[in-house]
Amino acid sequence: MNILLLASAFNSLTQRVYVELSDRGHTVAVELSCEEAALRDALQRHRPALIVAPMLKEAIPEQVWSAHTCLIVHPGPLGDRGPSSLDWAVQEGVDQWGVTVLRANAEMDAGDVWASVSCPLPPLGKSDLYRNEVSDAALQAVLLAVERFASGTFVPRSQNSAVEGIAVTTRPYLRQETRRIDWAADSTGTVVRKLRSADSQPGVLDELLGAPWFLHGGHPEDTLTGAPGDVLATRAGAICRATRDGAVWIPQLRPRRLPGQLPTFSLPATTALGKWLPPVPDVPYPLDSAHDDRHTWTDIHYREHGETGFLGFSFPGGAMSTTHCERLLTAYRYACTRPTSVLVLGGGRDFFSNGIHLNVIEAAPDPAAESWANINAIDDVVQAILTTTDRYVISALGGNAAAGGAMLALAADKVWCRTGVVLNPHYRRMGLYGSEYWTYSLPRRVGAVVAEQLTERAMPVSAATGQRLGLVDRLFDSSPQDFAGRVAEFAVRLASTPSTRTRIAAKKAERDTAEAAKPLAAYREEELGRMRQIFNDPDQPYHALRRAFVHKA
Repeated sequence: MNILLLASAFNSLTQRVYVELSDRGHTVAVELSCEEAALRDALQRHRPALIVAPMLKEAIPEQVWSAHTCLIVHPGPLGDRGPSSLDWAVQEGVDQWGVTVLRANAEMDAGDVWASVSCPLPPLGKSDLYRNEVSDAALQAVLLAVERFASGTFVPRSQNSAVEGIAVTTRPYLRQETRRIDWAADSTGTVVRKLRSADSQPGVLDELLGAPWFLHGGHPEDTLTGAPGDVLATRAGAICRATRDGAVWIPQLRPRRLPGQLPTFSLPATTALGKWLPPVPDVPYPLDSAHDDRHTWTDIHYREHGETGFLGFSFPGGAMSTTHCERLLTAYRYACTRPTSVLVLGGGRDFFSNGIHLNVIEAAPDPAAESWANINAIDDVVQAILTTTDRYVISALGGNAAAGGAMLALAADKVWCRTGVVLNPHYRRMGLYGSEYWTYSLPRRVGAVVAEQLTERAMPVSAATGQRLGLVDRLFDSSPQDFAGRVAEFAVRLASTPSTRTRIAAKKAERDTAEAAKPLAAYREEELGRMRQIFNDPDQPYHALRRAFVHKA
């Protein structure tokens, strides 16, 4: 079937619907505008039998929805309406939610229902839930709706029929007045829910150190205390603020936009504050596993189970700054000193990695110099993984990976993925040639022809397609919450298998053979030669594309 995806952005959910429908044999096109002329042109070009809107901030023109079946993916359960559905659910601490696919009509979210699927909502950030539990339910609902549409016999449920008995709840836009934190009155739990309901967008507007800031992300802290609202400490770029009964970690801040300014963007909290950061202690979190019972936050952690080490990392938005990469490299080197035979990288629920940190680069005094520092820092991490020959290394992707982050995953001996993962193994859409030793790792896995297709076509692929192509070695059909446990079970079993010792013994010989054919340093030199030219030429598309991406222009 010819299907047109209509979306306000090619975001994670739009990409997942795109790859999964494509995998099932549908011809899928994407249109990122609801402007009537653009839509009319898209309809003429693609002649879709069905229009699906996975993420839409604008209304579809009546001329379109009245002439075509347009299915809207609403991130709320049956009968829920409103533009801030998931925000309300997270802020109110709801533990069960759902996704509804309904037909567009003149009233927002009021059309006939083609599918509705429920899902759990663990106490996590909105963006994490959106990319995981909500994404799983949305995909299931879309596939069911498409199947029902194709049958030609399904009769959708009317939300306005007394016979159907659908209880309708319309929620307003969740405004900053409702999100506002009362540091003296709100408990830590309330503060965390408010922060998590706005973690990626729009953030929680607050006064901090005498200036307006949007706060992004929130995690409870179990030992630090102080006067409500005070900044108590820093850790890994985050700040810790006191509540009335505890404290919370806030990883990112964004300045309020002033009239006439470009849209502002989030940065690691300590970077955003810069000279305004008060003289508070930095409180590192130990890497070792002795502190697993703590209720606090860290972006890098390490634990062991027998002969298996687990090096977890989770950076907001999957972006890895120069500092992130340097800290991850230090942690990796520590993990490699431990008496393990298998080392698992990642394994968390959300993004594995999306490569270099474009926001930090854009905010730097010299973006070209920071781009260069960042790409070298992530290359150092990849080099360390590629040259590890005394243990078996596994990249475990519970969430999406893109650009340099996808190539970082490919540096491991094996790549394990949750089935819901979407991979973007390319750089072209940001105007980059790429590094992270991709010219070595990618062709080694998929061959030169497929490597060229992936990087030039620059479109996402599903985890299942990734396995078929050779990007992925094992798929886990699990819930987001269960993925880490499944990975741990398989990794521990792998470490106890005699054949693993044989594989480790063979790694050094294989690396020596590959090094003799062409040294890793040569791949890096060639890649960075291209990247240096891109970074240092202000007329290269990278700079304009980066600015547009960061400022959401």
